[in-house]
Order: sequence, then C-alpha cells, then structure tokens
Amino acid sequence: MKTILKYFPDLSATQQQQLAALDELYREWNAKINVISRKDIDHLYEHHVLHSLAIARFIHFKPGTEILDFGTGGGFPGLPLAIAFPDCHFKLIDGTGKKIRVAHEIAEAIGLKNCTPEHLRGEEEKGKYDFIVSRAVMPLPDLMKIVRKNISKTQHNSLPNGVICLKGGDVQAETHPFRRIVEVAELSDWFEEEWFREKHCIYVPVG
Repeated sequence: MKTILKYFPDLSATQQQQLAALDELYREWNAKINVISRKDIDHLYEHHVLHSLAIARFIHFKPGTEILDFGTGGGFPGLPLAIAFPDCHFKLIDGTGKKIRVAHEIAEAIGLKNCTPEHLRGEEEKGKYDFIVSRAVMPLPDLMKIVRKNISKTQHNSLPNGVICLKGGDVQAETHPFRRIVEVAELSDWFEEEWFREKHCIYVPVG
C-alpha cells in the first residue's frame, strides 16, 4: 500500500480501505483458485494493483464513463480502476468462469458498487463502452478486431473513445498497423520501480 499511496496520495479513506483489503482477499482466493502465480502474490500491489492503476495516470475518466475490462482474469485492471473511479461504471468479462468468480467475490467483499463481473467471451459482448481496457490478453490487432464493435460513438472524455491496454516488451510489431494514431506511454516515466521498465500503456482511439 505504501507504493500505491506514493503515487496516488489523494485517495479517499474508503478507497484506501478497499485497496488495503485486496492483499488478504487475493491470498485467500489464490489458495483455492490460482488467479495470480504463487511467486507473484507477494508483489500484488506493485505488479498487479499499481500496474492496473497506470491507466489512471494516462487518463482521468469523467464521471459516468462506461469501461469494459476485456479478459479481466481475477479482476485486473478493472477492480483497482473501479476503486479509483467510483463515479464510473466498469464491466469485467473473462472466458474463465472461476476467475470471474474471484473478481465478483472480491468486489462484493470490499463493497464495490460500480463494477459488474460477468463470465463472457469478448466475441459475445454486445454492449457499447467509452473505453476498453486490458492487460496483455492477446496481440493488439486481434484485440482490436474483437472490441471495435463495442466502442460507443458518444464522447464524454478529453480523449476520444478507444482501447487502452497494458503491455510489456517490444510492442512495435503490434502497434505497427496503427502507427499513425496509436499512442504509447512508458510506465517507467510514471513509476520508478525497476519492474516497470519496458512496460507500456498503449492507447488506440477508435473513430
């Protein structure tokens, strides 16, 4: 939590309590269902929570924004973002039912009212959203083919509606088809921890 508060000092008492509760909850669920690798659970806040909140450094969603977390797994980046933006609504989908169950149970346990986890594949999602967010679910061109249908034409935010995803390593090949419109931010410009080197936030507007 110290790491989170270093970069997000303005979190309310409720938001801090919700984030602080994640450690014990994910440890409990991870013992039953492996949603985070065993060796990574000790790095929950840096590798998963703060990584998810990188999107909150990239954009400040306006109240009323609708966001779809595509391939959320056990709730990332959707749950930390739902905590950070209580006036926005998040739908979290994943094709693996047991992972979505974890996301649902944790959201219930911390009293999150603004997120809806659902066991659903991306191809089956019919709703319209201002933004799609994801964490390295699949190559960007494949992701864009599936979610383009879900981007709303109505604009609410300072950035045009589109896709925001978190990726590691060399992303040139993935972003090449969108090179004229894509924006790539380096997470190491925001977070000083070594783990964030060669981690990126990729934004593709969808007009």
